[in-house]
Amino acid sequence: MTSIILRTLPAILLFATGSQVFAADPPVPVPAGRAAPPVANAVGQTFRAKQILGTKILIQNNTAIGTVEDLVFDDAGNMEYLVVSTGDNKLITVPWDAAKFDLTKKTATVNITPDVYKTIPTYTPTTYPQFYTPTYRTEVYQTYGLTPRQLRRLERRVP
Repeated sequence: MTSIILRTLPAILLFATGSQVFAADPPVPVPAGRAAPPVANAVGQTFRAKQILGTKILIQNNTAIGTVEDLVFDDAGNMEYLVVSTGDNKLITVPWDAAKFDLTKKTATVNITPDVYKTIPTYTPTTYPQFYTPTYRTEVYQTYGLTPRQLRRLERRVP
């Protein structure tokens, strides 16, 4: 009796999930002579923290300003800022939306001039700013020519 169950169980499971197993579309091959689109331009691109941490940050003229040392998320779990180490124990805040990543080169470009970069406030690992105060968010986003999006606050209920 046990051997019959063990032999038929895989067939039952395959039959029950068969419509889901074959429902996925096969990957679309890239036509010959054309390169796959670059990673930085992929729509719906997903990122993993270990891909972002250590990424070199560049500004206009391909000037390297530092590397990503930390990531800051909002209450809803959305990526908000990159914390960039500029060397000599200084950090700057870069809005997530300001960086355009090229994961194949492990770089991200921020579209600001060297003159604007010189005006960005810095802080140290012991004096982190209050990332979510309205004035700080507005100032940081405006530095990079962006408007901060509305924050969604999630209220967690304790049972």
